[in-house]
Amino acid sequence: MIPVPPSLSNLVNAALLVVLGGFLLIVGKGVLLPILAGVIVVYILVSASEALGRVPVVGRLPTSLRRGLVLLAFAAALVALTGVVVATISQILTRAPSYQANIENLVAQAAELFAIDDRPDWPTIRAATFGRFSFQDFINTALLNVTSVGASVVLVIVYSAFLMAERAGFGRKLSTALRNPDDAARTEAIIRDINERIGDYLAIKTLINVILGAVSFAILWVMDVDFPLFWALTIGLLNYVPYFGSLIGVAMPVALSVVQFGDLGRTVTLGVLLTTAQMAVGNVLEPRLIGRRVNLSPFVVLVALAVWTALWGLPGALLAVPLTSMLAIVLSAFEPTRAIAILMADRAVDAKRQRI
Repeated sequence: MIPVPPSLSNLVNAALLVVLGGFLLIVGKGVLLPILAGVIVVYILVSASEALGRVPVVGRLPTSLRRGLVLLAFAAALVALTGVVVATISQILTRAPSYQANIENLVAQAAELFAIDDRPDWPTIRAATFGRFSFQDFINTALLNVTSVGASVVLVIVYSAFLMAERAGFGRKLSTALRNPDDAARTEAIIRDINERIGDYLAIKTLINVILGAVSFAILWVMDVDFPLFWALTIGLLNYVPYFGSLIGVAMPVALSVVQFGDLGRTVTLGVLLTTAQMAVGNVLEPRLIGRRVNLSPFVVLVALAVWTALWGLPGALLAVPLTSMLAIVLSAFEPTRAIAILMADRAVDAKRQRI
């Protein structure tokens, strides 16, 4: 029998582990996604609780009480967000006739622009574009998805509450479970590094998204766009998705303004204002506040975004950067996998010095 080189054996084992891990992520999506989302939410809530600790009056409250207040505020915000989504869907139904009239007006303007004498009416337009599209089916599907997301949101809140309650005693459990002091110290250092880097990133990113959402709401409200609160929340949420999230967030209300106003000039103005706000936040505010805390190569971020989106859809895109950064920190903690962490890093010098 020909002996197998150790390097080849390790490569095969690593490939099998990656395939098995991907399979488990797909099969266990319903279980793993709320848990990981709860872990990410805990980072944000703990950072918010620590920020409240620096407030003169609220800072005197016990830590457990501050975290409980932050958790209640988070749950209330999610419930309010669900209410906004449901209300927006119902309002779209009532305003559909006006959107239809504006589409007809745009088609008429296009016919005049291109000197087309035979202007199509709405039945012709619908047959050529939306003939096979059932608006009622779309609304029913949207409501069903909202119900499904609502159930996942409840799980995330429950997991976050239990994780926050057990967070204080986790270090003691870890020391007891790992009897070797060196292993316990190494594991605690890894967890501490993850807590610091991911916690800071998520806290500052959330603050930036709140600012972006507020500015976008002001622009949408001034421009009299329908459902400004819903679109502002969507823009803020999608800004968690690197590179593409902000573009998609701006494109949706701009596309709505076309059928709402039937005025391309007004739509262009809205697009310019929202894009300017995105560029100001993304190119000026975000680099100064966030910097390069996660230390991931832009190419790695794109690959991670593609992989997690393929696995879990939009939730995977939202969690791509934190989860990949956690993986890089763990890989950098061990000598055999430190080279992979260096390749994933944006600054190789820091990755080499990062010896946990």
